Amino acid sequence: MLLAVFALASCDNGDKFTVKGEIDGADTKTIYFDASTIEGIEVLDSAKLSAAGTFSFKGKSPESPEFYRLRIDGKIINFVVDSTETVTIQAPFDKFETEYNVGESTDNLKIKELTLLQADLQEKVLRISKQNLPAGIAQSQIASLVNDYKENVKRNYIFAAPNTTPAYFALFQTLNGYMIFDPVNDREDVKCFAAVATSLNIAYPHADRSRNLYNMAVKGMKNTRLGPTKQIEIPQEKIHEATLIDIQLNDVSGKQRSLTELKGKVVLLDFTVYNNTQSAAHNLALRELYNQYHDGGLEIYQVSFDVDDHYWKVNADNLPWICVRDENGAYSTNITLYGINKLPSLFLIDRENALVARGENITDFEAELRKLL
Repeated sequence: MLLAVFALASCDNGDKFTVKGEIDGADTKTIYFDASTIEGIEVLDSAKLSAAGTFSFKGKSPESPEFYRLRIDGKIINFVVDSTETVTIQAPFDKFETEYNVGESTDNLKIKELTLLQADLQEKVLRISKQNLPAGIAQSQIASLVNDYKENVKRNYIFAAPNTTPAYFALFQTLNGYMIFDPVNDREDVKCFAAVATSLNIAYPHADRSRNLYNMAVKGMKNTRLGPTKQIEIPQEKIHEATLIDIQLNDVSGKQRSLTELKGKVVLLDFTVYNNTQSAAHNLALRELYNQYHDGGLEIYQVSFDVDDHYWKVNADNLPWICVRDENGAYSTNITLYGINKLPSLFLIDRENALVARGENITDFEAELRKLL
């Protein structure tokens, strides 16, 4: 027993940091303490708040700055820890995400500023989407808002201090589930990733987060590098008219699946995102359709634009149809090529690989589907 006690004490001798505080108006609710890792969110601890609303968590001191969050009923406060410090957070429950106090930490104050800016952007975009404007006008207004937001954040948070955690935090902010800064296709955005990656690689060369960001920046620079243009002459006999724009993406097992390889079947092409409140109901309706018509020749080719690869795999793994993911998310060329303005968007394809209908609800296709089958 003495040996066991000594072993337990030895395991607990590492440096710790503390997160404590008080949440007003949230008595008896459960507060969660999460780590925001490269792989995703990891729940570290939880506690039921007392009538006074106080809480206290401890975590192993990180070797380099790491991101954490407090969560109650889906409301989230993000913060960073870089040592054995004590982070004190106070907030009213009803305005948990916007009116919290995080003390005197400069980095955490900047992260709060970025959080409020992003929330304001999200609210403005939501107002535009509710106005029932023509798709082109709505897209133009939203694009203008996003561009203004990015210029502000680039100037005041990223390039102003690329060696700080708020600069890193800014790179991974999202709008409607998609990254605001594109690390793959936008040359100007890639410069932001490169600036922060270079600074963090110098300050924390052995940190996993630094290496991961550096690899992202290198991939983005390679992808957006402009090479010499060369005109290619294609023999006339090799030019064929197509009735369908092909999609070639990897499924959950990593196998490339082509949309056009399904010629001979009636295909329901579904563009969607799993990390959405409507996703479960949408996939349930798809499953009913699949179970009813699959034996008669129906196949579903579902393209997900989820940012989180792990989240997509977990949700897609048990679905019986073809599930692929477009890692470019909102910046995918498929969104442009298929004129997608809303998710989910569905297209019906006949046995000859020709598009015959499009819509936003499965019920839009049932009559035409029965006819094709």
